[in-house]
Amino acid sequence: MPNQPQDQENLLSKRHGWKKAATSLSLVLLGSGMTFAGGYLADNQQKVTETASKLAVEKVNAATPLPGNTDPNFITRVVKKVGPAVVRINSARTVKTEIPSEFNDPFFRRFFGRIPREGRSRVERGTGSGFIISSNGRILTNAHVVDGADTVTVTLNNGRTFQGKVIGRDELTDVAVVKIEANNLPTVTIGNSDTLQPGQWAIAIGNPLGLDNSVTTGIISATGRSSNQVGVPDKRVQFIQTDAAINPGNSGGPLLNARGEVIGMNTAIIRGAQGLGFSIPINTAQKISNQLITTGKAQHPYLGIQMVGLTPEVKQEINSDPKSSLTVNDDQGVLIVKVMPGSPAAKAGVKAGDVIKKLNGKLMVDATAVQRAVEAAEVGGNVSLDLRRNGRSISIAIKPGTFPTNLQ
Repeated sequence: MPNQPQDQENLLSKRHGWKKAATSLSLVLLGSGMTFAGGYLADNQQKVTETASKLAVEKVNAATPLPGNTDPNFITRVVKKVGPAVVRINSARTVKTEIPSEFNDPFFRRFFGRIPREGRSRVERGTGSGFIISSNGRILTNAHVVDGADTVTVTLNNGRTFQGKVIGRDELTDVAVVKIEANNLPTVTIGNSDTLQPGQWAIAIGNPLGLDNSVTTGIISATGRSSNQVGVPDKRVQFIQTDAAINPGNSGGPLLNARGEVIGMNTAIIRGAQGLGFSIPINTAQKISNQLITTGKAQHPYLGIQMVGLTPEVKQEINSDPKSSLTVNDDQGVLIVKVMPGSPAAKAGVKAGDVIKKLNGKLMVDATAVQRAVEAAEVGGNVSLDLRRNGRSISIAIKPGTFPTNLQ
């Protein structure tokens, strides 16, 4: 987000809708029942087998059958074209169990005997997907697929296996780049996610629940789903929504259009829902991956404000809230709820209670529009805000900083 997370004790109030709306900037860990479709799974092959057997007789996130395309074999052609460039990524990390300090007390030792000072270690394993973007072995996947991994193993469509190296990961967008030492590899064709429209075909390829090279189809259900709408407000992504079936293990795999071009990276599902899968737009993933490949990290512009979109109803709720220190005179625009101390916005003179009307000359009608405009800016560049403050119009220039690492 262009803003630092807001205190949740105020934001999570069910009584005040404007406070709840401001949670678009709160930082929570995979809230609202959101489950990333990959990451670390229990190292228990029997459970995977049982689950896979269950999938053979039950519908899980199944999309409604769709009418045929003019080319009845177009999905088969897409799979043959792209399948060789889709990989399985196995990761492993060592987790240590800490022994509470209380167990070192002589009193406990009398009853429990000698207890090791160091905790036990266990290895957690996970499986995800990825796709090859360069013939010399660069692979795109989700950051959570390789989070904390000690080892990363990449298995190609033809069964060849390589040790992978994570050359960069970005938690804010959940994008990572893995490199393997190989040449002349098959690669995907990158599409343009900015031109997507609801109703277009969507094809997902990945390795759900260890079932390699699985293909599912559906449509683009929606575009521009904000991270707050999806339930992961700590992310900086405008998600693609699809009803193509996505399950654990699909994370990092490609979402394709009818021409076989990658339009997104499959990332998340909502627990208990059917036909609700979410993908990172490929334009976002490509932008971040280029930074990761070049510098090993991604930079995100940061203003340091917390905000909520104004409506007449939100205005009334704020002004009638006895606990609110703000007084709102405007029915439209984006209200700045809080300015983080020491942030670029604070240094430029922005204040809580200011209402954003325009950013770089463009009308701002909601917080998502501000988010997108700031994300498109450059760190150290110039952002011009047209504000309303106490009934008068002012303009303020801000130089965006880099999103603080301690917030990621």
